[in-house]
Amino acid sequence: MSNNLPHFDVLPQHIAFIMDGNGRWAKQRGLERSEGHKAGAKTFRRITEYCADIGIKYVTFYAFSTENWNRPKNEVQALMKIFKEYLLEADDRERENDIRQSRIRFIGEREGLPQDLIKLIEKAERKSKKYSKITVNVALNYGGRAEITHAVKEIVSKVQKGEILIDEISEQTISDNIYTAGQPDPDIIVRPSGEFRLSNFLQWQSAYSEFWFSDVLWPDFTEENVNDIINDFQKRNRRFGGV
Repeated sequence: MSNNLPHFDVLPQHIAFIMDGNGRWAKQRGLERSEGHKAGAKTFRRITEYCADIGIKYVTFYAFSTENWNRPKNEVQALMKIFKEYLLEADDRERENDIRQSRIRFIGEREGLPQDLIKLIEKAERKSKKYSKITVNVALNYGGRAEITHAVKEIVSKVQKGEILIDEISEQTISDNIYTAGQPDPDIIVRPSGEFRLSNFLQWQSAYSEFWFSDVLWPDFTEENVNDIINDFQKRNRRFGGV
């Protein structure tokens, strides 16, 4: 951790990142797309650590969407390998994990993921559950509409069991049954790489999120970019529908 960290008057509680541009980054350099994903994974770790160091309490990273299964088989396999390598590496960094106090959670559907990856996910969540300095959500096999569908099914099941009445269902009920239940909604959603859409990311949670866009490709994303995001956020006037 650096001793020269910037000071901010207002910090967002929760920043969500759409990690976009890995493939284009690789193409610009004449590399395979998998090399872009490897570079993006290094950026993910660096940005996670920096957010923890400056005091952000929650970060969410869009790592692999439900639609990404439609990509070429070799690219999907390369991504799954990267996820496994990250989790194995994280498991070996126990002392560092104790210092950083980072809790990791994977949001999305487990069904369809490789069994060995699911075991590593469960182990990482179990071992980091005691930490509370920062919560790192990794959206893996995730889709915003699928998340809302999952929440509806959970609520219907509770109604059928008599645990809740239909008239008692509220917006809070839905928030309590999505993957990020118990966490604040993202204050700001970041999309690099020059795109201007959510791409099925945090559909429910983003109702009042601020947005920050950049042409920077994700592997080139830096701590200075995070500083720019927060400096910009401090100037926003968040009215939440009021005056």
